[in-house]
Amino acid sequence: MDGAGYRVVKTYRNLPCAHRRWRHDGHCALVHGYSRSVTLTFGCQERDENGFVIDFGGPLRPVKEWIKEQFDHTLLLDADDPLLPTFRELERQGACRLTVFAQVGMEGSAKHVYDWVSQWLAETLRGRVWLISVECRENDKNAAIYAPKQ
Repeated sequence: MDGAGYRVVKTYRNLPCAHRRWRHDGHCALVHGYSRSVTLTFGCQERDENGFVIDFGGPLRPVKEWIKEQFDHTLLLDADDPLLPTFRELERQGACRLTVFAQVGMEGSAKHVYDWVSQWLAETLRGRVWLISVECRENDKNAAIYAPKQ
């Protein structure tokens, strides 16, 4: 995993969701929405029998479904948001579908996706393919990338 070898990129676009950054002292503390995208960069030393780093079709379906579950028509909240009980009640009443994790901004989202996809790859492909980086984009102007130190 020293960076040598093959790399491919897969992007999932048009993931409409909202989030709020409750600690922010400006407008980001308000619930606001984006059509997010998630870009995954995969690497390997040896391609599979089809010559692929990873097949973008069926084999990645669980990743696609998980990303949709996290970011498609959801309201993302930080796990320590003081209004979380209120939003949970709104979810119970059918007003929203929550996704809650440590930090829902672009940087935290990139890390959240990286952790899940890396674990999935380790369990599914047993180290043949690894995740190099994750880019989470909130719009055409703003994105964050998480790539662990190698």
